[in-house]
Amino acid sequence: MCSNHTIFRCNEKDHETLSTFKKGINDSFGRISTWSTEKDCCVWKGVLCDNITNRVTKLDLNYNQLEGEMNLCILELEFLNYLDLSDNYFDMIRIPSIQHNITHISNLLYLDLSFNYGPTLHMHNLHWLSPLSSLKYLSLSEIDLHKETNWFQVVNSLPSLLKLKLFNCNLNNFIINTSIGYLNLSSLITLDLSGNNLTSHLPDGYFNLTKDINYLSLEESNIYGEIPSSLLNLQNLRHLNLYNNKLHGSIPNGIGQLAHIQYLDLSWNMLSGFIPSTLGNLSSLNYLWIGSNNFSGAISKLTFSNLSSLDSLDMSNSSFVFQFDLDWVPPFQLSRLYLAHTNQGPNFSSWIYTQKSLHVLDLSSSGISFVDRNKFSSLIERISTELILSNNSIAEDISNLTLNCSSLFLDNNSFTGGLPNISPIAEFVDLSYNSFSGSIPHTWKNLKKPRVMNLWSNRLSGELPLYFSYWKQLEIMNLGENEFSGTIPIMMSQNLLVVILRANKFEGTIPQQLFNLSYLIHLDLAHNKLSDSMPKCVYNLTDMATIQKTTVFPTTIEFFTKGQDYVSRIQKERRTIDLSGNSLSGELPLELFQLVQVQTLNLSHNNFVGTIPKTIGGMKNMKSLDLSNNKFFGEIPQGMSLLTFLSYLNLSYNNFDGRIPIGTQLQSFNASSYIGNPKLCGAPLNNCTTEEENPGNAENEDDESIRESLYLGMGVGFAVGFWGICGSLFLIRKWRHAYFRLVDRVGDYLYVTVIVKLNSFRRS
Repeated sequence: MCSNHTIFRCNEKDHETLSTFKKGINDSFGRISTWSTEKDCCVWKGVLCDNITNRVTKLDLNYNQLEGEMNLCILELEFLNYLDLSDNYFDMIRIPSIQHNITHISNLLYLDLSFNYGPTLHMHNLHWLSPLSSLKYLSLSEIDLHKETNWFQVVNSLPSLLKLKLFNCNLNNFIINTSIGYLNLSSLITLDLSGNNLTSHLPDGYFNLTKDINYLSLEESNIYGEIPSSLLNLQNLRHLNLYNNKLHGSIPNGIGQLAHIQYLDLSWNMLSGFIPSTLGNLSSLNYLWIGSNNFSGAISKLTFSNLSSLDSLDMSNSSFVFQFDLDWVPPFQLSRLYLAHTNQGPNFSSWIYTQKSLHVLDLSSSGISFVDRNKFSSLIERISTELILSNNSIAEDISNLTLNCSSLFLDNNSFTGGLPNISPIAEFVDLSYNSFSGSIPHTWKNLKKPRVMNLWSNRLSGELPLYFSYWKQLEIMNLGENEFSGTIPIMMSQNLLVVILRANKFEGTIPQQLFNLSYLIHLDLAHNKLSDSMPKCVYNLTDMATIQKTTVFPTTIEFFTKGQDYVSRIQKERRTIDLSGNSLSGELPLELFQLVQVQTLNLSHNNFVGTIPKTIGGMKNMKSLDLSNNKFFGEIPQGMSLLTFLSYLNLSYNNFDGRIPIGTQLQSFNASSYIGNPKLCGAPLNNCTTEEENPGNAENEDDESIRESLYLGMGVGFAVGFWGICGSLFLIRKWRHAYFRLVDRVGDYLYVTVIVKLNSFRRS
C-alpha cells in the first residue's frame, strides 16, 4: 500500500528568510509567481539549493522588473554564496543589523545590487560589508553612496575581493594619502569607479598596490593631474579607461611596457605633447581612443607599426599632422574609425580605402574635397552602421550607389545628381545642404523604420511619395528649402516631433491631421502656396499645450524666429508654429491660442482677417509673435501686455485701431512693430489726436485764457491811472500825502479782490 505525500527539500529557516525578503517586493509582472504557488522554496524561480544539504546557495533575480524594497535580510541565508538582484526597479534598501549575530556570511562570494532603474537607491554607509570576508565580486553601481566617506577603507577590509564595480555612485573622494600605507588591495583584478566625482589626482603609490589588476576604469570621474608613472607597473593591465577627465601632461614614454593592454581610452582630456613612438609596440591593442586632447606633432606609419590587432581608432578633434605614404597599407583592419575635426584634406586619405571591415566611419569636418571615385564608392557602400562625412566639400554624384548603413550623415557637402538608394535599416538620414536634385527614389519605400529624414536645402522636386505615410516611427521630417510640389500628405507618423516643409511649392489646404500630432513641437509650413483657412478642430498638439520636456535632436534643425535664422542641434525646449508667406485666409481658430507652450508664432504675409482673441494673453511662454501683413482689425487685446517673455513683436500692416494697450512689454518695441495701421495710436506711435492723448485739455485752455485777460486788464488800468495823476502829485504836497494814503487802501482792496477772483476761477 502506497501513501501519497510531497517531500519538501527547503530548509525551514531558509524558507522563512526568503518569505521575509519577498514581503517588501512588488511583483506586478508576476516574475516570481512560483514564490506564492510552490511551498518548496528550492523550486522557486531564481533559487538554487545544494543537492545534499538542501540549503539555499544561490539567489539570482537579475532583470525581473521587481519593484519595492530590497531587504538585505537575505544575507542571513547561512550557505548563500551568490546573490544577484541587479537590473530591477527597487526603490529602497533595507539593511538590518546583521553584523553582530551572523558569523557565516563569509560564504558569500558574489554580490551584485547594481543598476536598479527606479528612483535612485541610497545607501548611507558600507559597514555592513565588513563580515563578507570571502567576497570576490562586488557591484553596487548606480547606488547613491555620497554619504559614505570611508568607502575605500571599507572595501579594503575585504581581503578576498577580486572585482569591485562602483560605477556612478556619487563617490566624492578618492584615497587620502595618509591611508596609502595600510591599503591592501593586491588581490584586486577589476576596479571600476567610473562616473563619480572623485575630484582628485591619481595617487602615484596607489598603482603599486594592485600589481595583478587587469581592468581599470576611471572615466568621467573628475580626476586631474598627470598620468602617474606607477601606472606602467601594471604589467597585466588589459583595459585602461581614463575617458573625459582633466588629465594633463603627456603620455608616458614607457606606455610600451604594457605589453598585454587591449583597450586604451585617453580621449577627452587635456593631454598634450607628442604621441610616443613606443605606442606602436602594443601589438595586443585593439581599441585606441586618444582624440579630443591637445596633442601635436606628426602621426605616421611608425605610430602604428606593430598594431596588428587594432580594431577601433579615435583621433578626432586633434591637430595632428598626418604623414602617411600614398601606398601605405596599415597592419590592421578597423571596424570603427573616428577622424572628425582633423586635417585630412583636401585629398581623401588613401590608406582608409584599404579598410575592408569598417562598420563606422566618421570623417566630418576634415577638409576633404577630392576622392578617388571608384574607391570612394566601394568604401562607403561597405559601411554597415554609421557613415558621417558632414561638413566637407565632396562634390560627387552618388545616385547609382546603395548605402547600407543605419545612420547616414552626408550633410553640408556638394553632392550632386539624384539621391542615393539607402538601406531598409536606415534610421537616421541627413543629406541636407547639398545639391541633390530630382525626386525621392522609389526604392526608399523599403525603409522599415526611419526616425530622422533631413533633406533641407537641396534641389529636390516632385510630389511626396505616398509611402511617407507608412513610416510610423518617423520623428523628424525636414524637407524645407527644396522644390517639392503637390499637397501635404494627410496621414503622417503619430511620433512626429518636427515637420518642416518650408520654402517649397506645396499647395491646397493644411491637413487637419497635422493638428492631432500629440508630440509635435515644431511646425514650419512657411513660404509655400497653401490657401483656405486654418482647420477648425480640436488641436491635440499636447506637447504645445500642456507638457514641457527637453528634446534632443540628432540632427541640426533650422529655426526661423525674430526675423533671423536660428540654427541649433537643439537641447532645450522650443515650441514653434510658422505658417508665414502663404495665402491662408479666414479667421484664426480659438483652438490655436490654447497652445500655451508655443514660444514662436509666425502667421505673417497671409490674408487672415478678424480680431485677435483675448485668450492670446494666456500664451505666457511666447517669445516671438509675428502677425504682420494680414487683414486683422479691431483693437489689440489688453491681454497681450501680459506676454512678459515677448522679445520680438510685429503687428505691422494690418487694420488695427484704437490705442495700444498700456504695459511695459508692448511699449518696449519701436514704432516699426506697429506701422501700417492708420487707426492705431498710443506709445510708441505718436499719431494720437490731442483730444485722444489728453482729454479735458480744451477746458484747461479756457481757464488759462480768462486768467490772462484779467491780468491784462488790471495792468492797463494801473498804467492809465498812474500817468493821469502822477504830475499833480509831484506839485502839491497835501495831495501827495493824501494820495499815498489812498494807494495803501486801494492796494489792500485790490489784493483781496484778486485773491478772491483767482480762487473762484480755480473752483470753476
